[in-house]
Amino acid sequence: MSAEKPIPREAVLVVNARSRKGRALFRRAVFSLREAGIRLRSAHAVRKTRDLIPTVKQAVRSGAPMVIVGGGDGSLSSAVDELVDRDCVFALLPLGTANSFARTLGIPLDLDGAIRTIATGRRRRVDLGVIDGDFYANSAAIGLSPLIGATVPHGLKRWLGRVGYLLWAIRCVFRFRPFRLIVELENGERHEMEALEVRIANGPYHGGVEVIDAARVDSGEIVVQAVPGRARHRLLRNWLAVLARNRAWKRQTVIDFHARKLRLETDPPLPISIDGEVIGHTPAAVEVAEGVIEVMVPA
Repeated sequence: MSAEKPIPREAVLVVNARSRKGRALFRRAVFSLREAGIRLRSAHAVRKTRDLIPTVKQAVRSGAPMVIVGGGDGSLSSAVDELVDRDCVFALLPLGTANSFARTLGIPLDLDGAIRTIATGRRRRVDLGVIDGDFYANSAAIGLSPLIGATVPHGLKRWLGRVGYLLWAIRCVFRFRPFRLIVELENGERHEMEALEVRIANGPYHGGVEVIDAARVDSGEIVVQAVPGRARHRLLRNWLAVLARNRAWKRQTVIDFHARKLRLETDPPLPISIDGEVIGHTPAAVEVAEGVIEVMVPA
């Protein structure tokens, strides 16, 4: 067994200053990383969303041994594409609302704990999910989640966090409609059902809550979890089971599909939220990219 690679001591820091805590914590993050022994080649507080990916791309191309990205799940998910199969370690500062990817990796959600992970943790190779060629970090969804993500006011999300999401979700339930779901597995199996929600998971957390118990970030497979039926109370029952952390009850409300590759269709065609950002659409080809990125995790 080969020895673990050393932790990089140099990095580029890129923080989404539009994330819930990014702007307020940027300067503190710069100071704390330097105090922890991480030499920053450069540090960027990105205030325009369109500048985040070019900034990360330039950092990777510059030869930085590690790129640290601070922001919510959407920012982290958009950044991972630039590090796939690169000799560059990805580290994260969870500065968003749900922070599902950080929870999946066991990274502390406070700034000091996340920086301690970067400075004293270890490198871990993990999978990414892929939807129509777009890499993502943790989870995607079809149904109610994209409706919430596409319509939630930024101010509500920024100031109330997960409580704001919950209040907006209750409002969205009354505008939501069930749909026809078709799952085509790689072996040719085809499954059709009425559905209320679909989760496409590379990790167990969705919206900051542990939803898909069977999903693992290094399992070499994607888990597609459907909440079947047409009545809204079935989705409510599922979420009550999730919030109660009752796994037996939760399993009674869902159908899981495990695969390396599959295809999803819906009738009508629907948007897909990928790590909180509505950037996909059905029909969609879904697969896992096994071990394509190295991340910093707690020792």
